Amino acid sequence: MIIWKLALFGNFCLLSSAFVTVRKSLCAVTRVDPLKFSDWSDFQALEDEDDDLLIDRTEYAREEDTQEDKARVGATMEAPTIEFDAEPLFVPQGTVLELSEDNVLQLLSACRQEIGTLFGYTEENRGVGITGGVDFVEMDGPNVVLRLKGRFWHERKTVLARVGAYLMGRIPEIVDVVIEDEWQLTDEANEVW
Repeated sequence: MIIWKLALFGNFCLLSSAFVTVRKSLCAVTRVDPLKFSDWSDFQALEDEDDDLLIDRTEYAREEDTQEDKARVGATMEAPTIEFDAEPLFVPQGTVLELSEDNVLQLLSACRQEIGTLFGYTEENRGVGITGGVDFVEMDGPNVVLRLKGRFWHERKTVLARVGAYLMGRIPEIVDVVIEDEWQLTDEANEVW
């Protein structure tokens, strides 16, 4: 039992000396130089490589405004341009159409109208800030390449998926509907005017 007490006393002494050592090192570490504040004399703007982008700062109608107010605000804004317009071809999903550029253009025109709440082709949608549009770019084999432009309420990936489902549900030969440039799916692209 005496050996045990000595061992315990020895451990206590080691702990005590370790505490003193730690305390001494903490005192040495906690010394702080006085704070020095900048006078901002060297302040300058950072070079930003995105300076050429125009940010949309337009005032839009609010969601709780009447339909007429939204349309009034939207009437002051231009609708998204349509590069390759065609006569809309309205057919139900499950219809089997041939894969051709004409059919894709006609279905895309119908898509703009049928799921029109995604796009800024109506004054009411533009009034609340939905100024986005979708354009046909090209066909790359069985893939359809599209372009998204403007501002969307929904996430851009969702818009592309909805348009893709619309087209592929009527032309089963389409393997994929892809975007021209991956940047067009970013949040940043949604804020560029």
